[in-house]
Amino acid sequence: MSITAVILTFNEALHIGRCVSRIAPLVQRVLVVDSFSTDDTVSIAQAHGAEVVQRPWVTYADQFQWALDQMDIETDWILRLDADEYLEDALVEEIRSVLPGQPAAVTGLRLKRKVIFRGRWIRFGGLYPTILMRLWRPGTGRIEQRWMDEHMVLTQGHAVTLDHDMVDENLNDISWWTDKHNGYATRQMLDFLQLEHDLRPGDATLETQRDQAGWKRVIKNRVFGRMPLYLRGTVYFLFRFFLLLGFLDGRQGFLFHFLQGWWNWMLVDAKIDEARRFIAANGVDAFKQHIRQRHGYSL
Repeated sequence: MSITAVILTFNEALHIGRCVSRIAPLVQRVLVVDSFSTDDTVSIAQAHGAEVVQRPWVTYADQFQWALDQMDIETDWILRLDADEYLEDALVEEIRSVLPGQPAAVTGLRLKRKVIFRGRWIRFGGLYPTILMRLWRPGTGRIEQRWMDEHMVLTQGHAVTLDHDMVDENLNDISWWTDKHNGYATRQMLDFLQLEHDLRPGDATLETQRDQAGWKRVIKNRVFGRMPLYLRGTVYFLFRFFLLLGFLDGRQGFLFHFLQGWWNWMLVDAKIDEARRFIAANGVDAFKQHIRQRHGYSL
């Protein structure tokens, strides 16, 4: 079909073959934008028929928007996937069935994301379904310019939601997972500090969208973001694990909800607390320089 799939990679040799092979029968073009991987990501992607370009990493949003703006995408639709995601066969068939008949006013399709953690489908705790804009017509959408939790937002037309699932299943070990979320926590800290200081222009577009992603962002910024540090992670975990039935996800589900719902947010809050103390003692400009030297992020 007239679809270009865009995938960002860095050291994704474990996943990229699965991702590309699952979508190859559906799409016309697979574009992998790689940040100079040091493993076999590039050769595996090319062996599965993907076109690979390389560019230094700045942020996910910057990298993806660069691909949209610079890579001459001429297909009728664009599909966004992460390397550790894939489409279930039922979703591939649904896209084949419904895409040709969409009216011009429908410029985006939302997909339901299913998270599998250590072999377990995380079905409860508010995780399923997470509904995300992942398929849209070129020129009708852009990616939010944020440090973390960036979404595609439509600039014209409207979207419909498909019935079947996209799967997020990362096969790396728990050490890799916690290292990744440590980096995520730093970027979450920067997004929250943006609400307090003029670190760089904010992007509040998603808050105007009347869909699941838009409402979640409003709650995150206007409710969760105003709760006391260290308390909110505890409240969120208890809400998610008990009221949203996360305990039904079993032992692996407990580990996921605890790490992603409590440990992660305690780490974010610790970083926010540390950053506020640094700014109080040294000022915002010194904090920007510190973040550049410590993490390589230019504010």
